[in-house]
Amino acid sequence: MGMADGIVAEVADRLWQAEIERAPISPITDQHPDLDLAAAYAIQTHNIQRRVGDGRVVRGRKVGLTSRPMQELLGVSEPDFGVLLDDMFVEDGDEVALETMLQPRVEAEMAFVIGHELAGPGVTTSNALTAIAGVMPAIEIVDSRIADWKIKLIDTVADNASSGKLVVGGRLTPVTGIDLRLVGVLVTRNGTVIDTGAGAAALGHPARCVAWLANKLAAFGDGLHPGDIVLPGAVHRMVPVRPGDAFRAEFAHLGAVTARFSHGTGHGGGQA
Repeated sequence: MGMADGIVAEVADRLWQAEIERAPISPITDQHPDLDLAAAYAIQTHNIQRRVGDGRVVRGRKVGLTSRPMQELLGVSEPDFGVLLDDMFVEDGDEVALETMLQPRVEAEMAFVIGHELAGPGVTTSNALTAIAGVMPAIEIVDSRIADWKIKLIDTVADNASSGKLVVGGRLTPVTGIDLRLVGVLVTRNGTVIDTGAGAAALGHPARCVAWLANKLAAFGDGLHPGDIVLPGAVHRMVPVRPGDAFRAEFAHLGAVTARFSHGTGHGGGQA
């Protein structure tokens, strides 16, 4: 076990340095092809605990790999999750400094606010729906500490599910009376429509992603708590960010949210 712990700490350190130095590293799976999913989550947890030790606060989770194309791309049959910390949240319309990121991409998503405790095992989609206080429009700014996004499942899980930042809109809509599967979104970049999607892309129903998460967290001795934010996964393809870009996601019923990026400082961190 001691050896496994050593590898966990070593890989976590490499990811930590990559983020601090804004210098992506080669895929973890290249050097440690035998790492399993449990080790990948241990690496993720190691760095989250380090950040919490530095004063950060856990504010929720993101569920990734919820669309069939992404699962097929990485050869997996279930989603993964990452942890959202308080310093990842950006106010609607505020400018994100590109030099704080490595190779950001954006995805429009719903953001659920959890209203009451939701703990597995055995959580169903209907349980999840009754636990969700409301839904807000969001744009997730994913990022990878792995060079050129050359990720396999183990890489992305270890790298906190490729989490970066998220922009959440200011309007909370109850989920009662809305069929989340049918909620459409229109994504524009600098005023031009670049993509569309609908809630059903996330495991067939976004609340099913919340149920999956609650059940998955039970295996880690955890659950979802009131006030937690849950991102249930993207409903369209990731879009690379260029310096000065402004993305707007307009959701049916839920409102809109805007993610703006600086023109960068010439570090090349924004090019993807």
